[in-house]
Amino acid sequence: MDSDSVGSLDGEKDRNFVTALARGLEVLRAFRRNELELTNTDLSERTGLPKPTISRLTYTLCQLGYLVQDPQSGNYRLGAGVLRLGYGVLAGMDISDRASQILRDLRNSKNSYITSALGEAHHADVIYIAVHRSREDVSLAAHVGMRLPLFFSAVGRAILAGMSPDQRDESMRIAAALDPTGEQARQDSLCRAQEEYAARGFCTGYGDWREDVNGIAVPVVSLNGMRVYGLNVGGPSFHVSRDVLEQTYADQLISAAETLSMRP
Repeated sequence: MDSDSVGSLDGEKDRNFVTALARGLEVLRAFRRNELELTNTDLSERTGLPKPTISRLTYTLCQLGYLVQDPQSGNYRLGAGVLRLGYGVLAGMDISDRASQILRDLRNSKNSYITSALGEAHHADVIYIAVHRSREDVSLAAHVGMRLPLFFSAVGRAILAGMSPDQRDESMRIAAALDPTGEQARQDSLCRAQEEYAARGFCTGYGDWREDVNGIAVPVVSLNGMRVYGLNVGGPSFHVSRDVLEQTYADQLISAAETLSMRP
């Protein structure tokens, strides 16, 4: 983009257009994927703006927190201000929409019997809010709205592991009101969830919810930290073994949860 391309939309053609703002945004857009730092020369070449203009823009963007200058090299990197803008956009999106491509990628990995899903706790259940079903015709047909037990499924345990102590206490209280006789079993399952997650970064469910279903799951925390979801992969045990899940999918699942939770 050259200097004229920004200037062509200045006050002579559109009195409401703020050229300085447009130029500042062009500087921020000049950073490409996997690039950490750029020089004023890089920014000038990519935007077509003269170096004196770039110098004024980078100084202003640094003062506002959108750029950070390395004191030794003098190069610039994107600052926390840009991240806050991104978080604001992402926070306005429904998490099931943000998760769609991630779920698709998990489902389309090596094992064609894998189903991927995102769930949220509701009372003593987990309700699937996004699902990408197996590429094979299997008897277990997961779908949006499907319910699983919060305390006795991999996705439920992952949600419990990701909750704050207050959130877990509230879930325990609700479950106790619904089923007073199952307190010890729920407590045992909660302990298992916390231990698994602390030791391995994911929770498991091998024949717990259904004898013929294996799965692993990880927690996903909303951008404001108020809601916890469960991201899981699984399938029929005779096609989706424990080894397949843990050796092939665990790292992918953990990475996917970090992306959705916007954790570094």
